[in-house]
Amino acid sequence: MVHIIVIFMVGALVKVADVQTIEKALNDKKAELNLNGEIKWTKVTANYLDKYIDIINLFFSFIKSGKIKFRVMFGQNAYVSEGLSKEHTDNEYSILYYYFLKDAFGLKFSNPTPFKNKVNFSLYLDDLPCSEYQKTSLKNSLYRYNYELKQSNIEIIEIVEIDSKKHVIQQCMDIILGAMNFRLNDFHKLKDADTGKRSKRTIAKDKLYKIINKNIRDIRPGFNVGMNTSNDGDITNIWKHQYRHWNFISRYSHFDKSLTKRGNKKDNN
Repeated sequence: MVHIIVIFMVGALVKVADVQTIEKALNDKKAELNLNGEIKWTKVTANYLDKYIDIINLFFSFIKSGKIKFRVMFGQNAYVSEGLSKEHTDNEYSILYYYFLKDAFGLKFSNPTPFKNKVNFSLYLDDLPCSEYQKTSLKNSLYRYNYELKQSNIEIIEIVEIDSKKHVIQQCMDIILGAMNFRLNDFHKLKDADTGKRSKRTIAKDKLYKIINKNIRDIRPGFNVGMNTSNDGDITNIWKHQYRHWNFISRYSHFDKSLTKRGNKKDNN
C-alpha cells in the first residue's frame, strides 16, 4: 500500500471571551465520561468509541455555532518538491507552519472595520518538532507579518508554546487531525495479515471518522475530505468559514503519477 497523503497541521481559532466557557464544557464532558488524562486519536478503541463520539460531537457544536474556526492543511506525496535550497529543506516544517498560520485562517480579512476597531491575535503552538533556532525564526517571521497586517489594524501580539496535555481544545484538535490522516491515507482499509479482517480498533476509528465527516457535512454539504474547501466566490470566506481544508501544493513541485494510488497499482501489475 502507498500512503499518498501527508497531514501537515490543524488549527483552531477561538475568541478570548469564549475560551474558558469552551474549555469548561469540554473538561466537564471528559469528567462525565470518565475520560481521565489526555484524549487523543491513538487512544480510540471499540470500548471508548461512544465516549469519543460524545466529546467530538460537543467540540463540533462549538464549530457549528461559530465559536471555533477550524482548519486542516495537508498535501500529497505525489507533488515532489524540486529546486529547493538546503535552507528550505532543513527548515521545511517551520516554513510550512508559517504559511499555515499566516494563510489558513485568512487573518488579513479578520477586521472589516479597521478604522473603528483593532483585532489582536495570540498564537498558541503545540509541541513544535523544530530546533530552538527554527522556533525562533518562525516566531520572528510571524511577528514580521505584522507589518502587512498593520494596514488593516490587525496585530499578532504574542506567540506561546503550550503542552496539549493541559489544553483540552488542543486534544480535540488531535482527534480530528488523526481522523483525517487515518482516512486520507486509507488506514481504514488495513486488514490483519492472519485473519484478512479489519481489527476492532480500525473499525472503531473508522466509525469515529464517519461521525466527524457527518459533522463537517452539516457545515459544508458535499464536503470532500481530499479537496480544498471552496471560498464560494468570496475570498474573505477564508476567514469567515467555520471549517476549511487546504490541500497545499508548493509552486516548486512537480506531480509524480507513480506515487499515486492508481499509479502504484499499475506498477505492481
